[in-house]
Amino acid sequence: MGIGGLNESPLHRALKDIYSVTDAVQEAAIGGFIADVMHPDAVIYEIQTSGFGRLRRKLPELLATHRVVLVYPVAVVRWICKLSDDPDTVPRPRRSPRRGRIADVLDELVSIPDLLLHPNFELEVVLVELDEFRRPARRRRGDGWVVVERRLREVVGHERFRTPDDLFCLLAGPLAEPFSTQDLAECMAAPRALAQKLAFCLRACGRLEPCGKDGNAILYRRI
Repeated sequence: MGIGGLNESPLHRALKDIYSVTDAVQEAAIGGFIADVMHPDAVIYEIQTSGFGRLRRKLPELLATHRVVLVYPVAVVRWICKLSDDPDTVPRPRRSPRRGRIADVLDELVSIPDLLLHPNFELEVVLVELDEFRRPARRRRGDGWVVVERRLREVVGHERFRTPDDLFCLLAGPLAEPFSTQDLAECMAAPRALAQKLAFCLRACGRLEPCGKDGNAILYRRI
C-alpha cells in the first residue's frame, strides 16, 4: 500500500489496534456515529490524532450512553523521512530535535475543555515515537515540505486525565497565588502560549478565576 493511500492513517490504525483488547469491536455504530473501538464492558476508545473541534457533535452523543476515553498521541521522538520523486531513492530518516510533551494536548483541548467535567469522559495522552514522511510542497514560489503520513514506532508512555483537576499535574512544582500566565509557563517549563491554553481550559472548567492585574497581565487564583 502506497504512502497516503488510505483514508485511515497508519498512525490512527496502529493505535486503534493497540486499544483493541480481546472481543473488542472496531468501527462500532453508535447512534449516527462510528466509534473507533468498543470494549466488551461498553467503554469506547476514540482515537483522534488532531482536530478535537471535529468531535463537538460526536462526543456528547457517545457520552450520553457510554464511558469514552479520548486517545491523543504526542510524538516525543520523531524520525523525519523526506521522500523523493525518484521511486528508487530510499529515504534516510533523521531524528528531529523537536520533542513533544504531554502539555501539547492543550493545543487541541481548548476546543472541548468542558468535557472534562463530564463523568463519562476521560482523556489519555499517549507518548509515542514515530516516523514522519514528508514530500516537497507543490508551490509556485519557494520550497518546503509537507507531512503526508505518520507511522507509529512504539508507545513510550501515557497520562490519563479524568477530571479538570488532573490538569494541574502539568505543573512541575508549587505555584504561588495569585499568578499570571507567565508564572504558569515557568512552573510548567513550557512556552507561555501553552500556559495561556491551560489557563483557558481551567477557567472553562471552573477551576481558575481572575483576581486582579499586574500591569497588563491578568492574575488568577485556584477555585
